[in-house]
Amino acid sequence: MVEQGRPAAEHGLVLVAKLGRPHGVRGEILLESVSLAADELERIPRFTWRGPDGSKRSLVLEGVRGATSRPLARFAGIRDRDQAAALTRGELWAEPAALPDPGPEAAYTFQIVGLRVVLEDGRELGVVADVLPTGAHPVWIVRGARDLMVPAAPPVVKQVDLAAGVITVALPPGLEDL
Repeated sequence: MVEQGRPAAEHGLVLVAKLGRPHGVRGEILLESVSLAADELERIPRFTWRGPDGSKRSLVLEGVRGATSRPLARFAGIRDRDQAAALTRGELWAEPAALPDPGPEAAYTFQIVGLRVVLEDGRELGVVADVLPTGAHPVWIVRGARDLMVPAAPPVVKQVDLAAGVITVALPPGLEDL
């Protein structure tokens, strides 16, 4: 199970990236905590930018370049460093329908958060409350009778049924005892 996206969903929108500092003098800005590849971002026609003070504005992406972990973005109407700086520390949100299909046996994080987690024998462990990205694979924070950190990796994750809202897992020995 590969995950993409951010766990946050609000007012029907999904958090796609956070904006970092401006880059250069032509209005480019670093994308941080970006959840999509450059080509996937470029297929989204419009974003809602939300500032740290709660302000909002609509942004149209003109292009993305650079490293996959921290790409540089340019938006329509943002032509200099000062205009880009005004977007710093803001967030990019998109309509879920605008996001590309994550592919077979994959889901966006916002689709995973809130699902019930059960063992193969049917015993309920709790609900996915958050997702921690790691170098190898994400780790689900499952809140229940006991909080658990469940690796979102194929040997552990047996089935994800988005329609039913249930994830079936087989925990490694001793994980529940930690």
